Amino acid sequence: MRRPRLVAYVTSLFLAIGIALTGAASAQASTGAYVALGDSYSSGVGSGSYISSSGDCKRSTKAYSYLWQSSHAPSSYSFMACSGAVTTDVINNQLGALNSSTSLVSISIGGNDAGFADVMTNCVISSDSGCLSKIATAKAYVDSTLPGRLDAVYNQIRAKAPSARVVVMGYPRFYKLNTTLCLGLSETKRAAINGAVDYIDAAISKRAANHGFVFGDVRSTFSGHEICSSDSWLHSVDWLNIGESYHPTAAGQSGGYLPVLNSLA
Repeated sequence: MRRPRLVAYVTSLFLAIGIALTGAASAQASTGAYVALGDSYSSGVGSGSYISSSGDCKRSTKAYSYLWQSSHAPSSYSFMACSGAVTTDVINNQLGALNSSTSLVSISIGGNDAGFADVMTNCVISSDSGCLSKIATAKAYVDSTLPGRLDAVYNQIRAKAPSARVVVMGYPRFYKLNTTLCLGLSETKRAAINGAVDYIDAAISKRAANHGFVFGDVRSTFSGHEICSSDSWLHSVDWLNIGESYHPTAAGQSGGYLPVLNSLA
């Protein structure tokens, strides 16, 4: 074979291989229907870039589910998560997009049921003992009532999306401990709040496992990026925008939540 003809042949061969590989990559990138459920940690409160049509739900284009669908091209994406949601809100308002073709569901829920906002408000304005008392009340709720509420949500998800992989996302610890960088809350309060996060994450993880779902533990990805660290991915208390207090920043969504979803989805 003459050299010009050989070059042309080899070039066409590589082009064909390249086209085939591109097609394969595109096929792998596309997934089935994805439905994103949950509370403010899933809607993206604190990360900005809110979708105007989402209103008070404050769904953000920087939320982990939105970032995931942008890079994975699911056949459809339904962003249902809403700021302030409790388990009954998910059941009543967010499950309409689920069906037999849903292949992936993500959800964070339970923090508002357990009184997350009341705990943090009390811990900011009251004494150590008042903070610890409020946390004890929240833990009692996690023991007595939250498991049944989570079961109700998870049962509905499985009934409506029987073939879906369900990723139940947890909550990050709020504070880096034993540091001189932190002002405001005492070390006693900060340690107790972190302990409360561990407590609810353990309860959520157990209920998720009992339903055959996978638990997305974000505590490791947020490690070193808690409040009081030099590079926090969480908002501290913000008196000018109180609703974003103790929520992930855009970096927390992309660096804390998204890698966990990527690893499990």
